[in-house]
Amino acid sequence: MKLENYEVHLPSYSIGNTIYDKIGPVCESYGKTVLVIGGRQALDAALDKIRAAVEQTELEIIGVELFGQDCTYANVERLRAMPIYHEADMVFGVGGGKALDTVKCLCITDDKPVFTFPTIASNCSACTAVSIMYNEDGTFLKPNFFVRPAMHAFIDTEIIAKAPCRYMWAGMGDTYAKFYEATISSRDERLEHFTAVGVAISHMCRDPLLAYGAKGFADHQKGISSYEVEQIILAIIVTTGVASIFLTKDFTPDYNSGLAHAIFYALTSYPIIEEKHLHGEVVGFGVLLALLVDGQDEEFEKVYQLNKAVKLPVSLEEIEISEQQWEESTNRIPHMSDVAHYPYAITKQMLTDAMRKLKERAGRENHE
Repeated sequence: MKLENYEVHLPSYSIGNTIYDKIGPVCESYGKTVLVIGGRQALDAALDKIRAAVEQTELEIIGVELFGQDCTYANVERLRAMPIYHEADMVFGVGGGKALDTVKCLCITDDKPVFTFPTIASNCSACTAVSIMYNEDGTFLKPNFFVRPAMHAFIDTEIIAKAPCRYMWAGMGDTYAKFYEATISSRDERLEHFTAVGVAISHMCRDPLLAYGAKGFADHQKGISSYEVEQIILAIIVTTGVASIFLTKDFTPDYNSGLAHAIFYALTSYPIIEEKHLHGEVVGFGVLLALLVDGQDEEFEKVYQLNKAVKLPVSLEEIEISEQQWEESTNRIPHMSDVAHYPYAITKQMLTDAMRKLKERAGRENHE
């Protein structure tokens, strides 16, 4: 059967310690006036460096605005109503996922050129064609998909290396999950070209983290912009973003998620997860259980060792979830949309057995 017409727009990016020097060559063809929108801490970290780079170009920064608290449609409309937004030829989005998703939802919808300046490496928002939208109370609403990502991402490794290390720490868990979930959810299927490319690319969501994760995270804790840090940043921001674009089409099954994310979303029923734990942190824990359910004992051991090395969670206690709450969650997880397209049905017994094996692995370590 011939597939319907489709299009793929891939992200472009620059990366390095002095990469803002490329702002002029990349952005000048889109106009002259720039509005900068970002988070408060992100602007404190990056705005002076952006201003210094822009002063060497034909561009002019005409305003700086805070994006708000969450990526909400109300926030987007508040920014859209600002006269200075309409005066600007382009927008520079500066910050983490919520800030970048807000400016993407604002600008891509309006077909206004938008450029991303990630200041942390917690997710792939800088390079994706989707914004994760929230309700006004801070709870998850839905993903808002676009035809294309931002025009270009400027990934300054020096700024990211000096950011709070917990963001990259959590980003690692969400990144290697992409490989395991994509390969499991696509297993034994005849894949369309774009899906097959996405699954192939997803290997680079895992491999650099296993190779460089422990050293890179140790360097990041010291604020060092090393080769290993750069490889982790590329995996989190770029590779995951490119894989997501290939793996997400509205006329195909969702290969972009799986059991690890189902576990995360089920556990968000308990306020402690949203209040004290990061998305990728909990997803990284969920990967351990997903691999045990899938019988991938060797891969489980690799991820377990990486989690231990960087102190990502390997137990319920580390994410402050009780045995009773886990037991309750095992009733919900099999019905989550994230496992609707999986090579087999997830059962409560599978989850119970996986948790028992995880505890046994931790017990062996405690006796060694």
